[in-house]
Amino acid sequence: MAHKVLPSLNYWSGLPFPVPGDLPSPEIEPTSASPTLASRETEGSFPFSLVFSFSFLFSEVLLKMHSVGICGSDVHYWQHGRIGDFVVKKPMVLGHEASGTVVKVGSLVRHLQPGDRVAIEPGAPRETDEFCKIGRYNLSPTIFFCATPPDDGNLCRFYKHNANFCYKLPDNVTFEEGALIEPLSVGIHACRRAGVTLGNKVLVCGAGPIGLVSLLAAKAMGAAQVVVTDLSASRLSKAKEVGADFILQISNESPQEIAKKVEGLLGSKPEVTIECTGVETSIQAGIYATHSGGTLVLVGLGSEMTRVPLVHAATREVDIKGVFRYCNTWPMAISMLASKSVNVKPLVTHRFPLEKALEAFETSKKGLGLKVMIKCDPNDQNP
Repeated sequence: MAHKVLPSLNYWSGLPFPVPGDLPSPEIEPTSASPTLASRETEGSFPFSLVFSFSFLFSEVLLKMHSVGICGSDVHYWQHGRIGDFVVKKPMVLGHEASGTVVKVGSLVRHLQPGDRVAIEPGAPRETDEFCKIGRYNLSPTIFFCATPPDDGNLCRFYKHNANFCYKLPDNVTFEEGALIEPLSVGIHACRRAGVTLGNKVLVCGAGPIGLVSLLAAKAMGAAQVVVTDLSASRLSKAKEVGADFILQISNESPQEIAKKVEGLLGSKPEVTIECTGVETSIQAGIYATHSGGTLVLVGLGSEMTRVPLVHAATREVDIKGVFRYCNTWPMAISMLASKSVNVKPLVTHRFPLEKALEAFETSKKGLGLKVMIKCDPNDQNP
């Protein structure tokens, strides 16, 4: 049963009032009240009074959304209503891989102005806690994160967000590339956690979108050779297209056999393994495959309790590290895209207007293609 988490097509910032066409510049009035919409006319007409909270007045921006990618987590929330401890308890707007254009800025915003094209980092800390102080704000337990219950996402016409987590796009970076900074950031953060550096041999387990951006990031950060594993021949073909040195299609091999094949392809065990599936046998293969003294990073999320050859990892000093989203990656990702150090454009295989969001989600659910992109601006459906 699908849960009530698909976007309402004319929603602005996930709030249920109709927006016919473009939103005119509303008058910003300071208020300490929490509701974003203070008053409106009868249902179906345009709201005559928009009152924003202090947070918008000071540090937020209003965005006209352009491109929003569908993530596997969006589909999972839609179909199952929960991911781990994050449970959908009320209708929720999806979408967190996004870009758009600034419409209005709060009074304290200095780095952005109306008309700027921006990429949106979906996670914005609500407080300066211990994790923010050490630069690891992604670990903050109170962080706002788009499309993670109870926080609404940005798959809508208009949306407001913390200006400090909106990044201006260079002229040579498209809106779609801006939206793809979100998954690319997962790859960058994974490679940073793993310590990928010049000359490394890297194993990437899984050739889905996250596996492929991990491949792209690893190559850009100096990996000499990267092998990608997956069950799907078509996804492995895409991995080869975007830069994998070797691909390995998995069938019924044991984890030890997979590790031996990886070593055979690379000529030695990889110093770094980036596990993007969350599948128990894949994690096991990653431990067996990783070079003694190397690092395995866990990007994919599977079962809470997983059996792994821990003693095998311990006696060979294979470090196992977790990866949770990302932090401090948008500036690097934008530089990589602007300099053409990475090319994420081949990842987009399907495009739909916002009016066909359900069809877009069905396409993603069926596993057709790789990255499905939804175009939110009815007047601009370009990449």
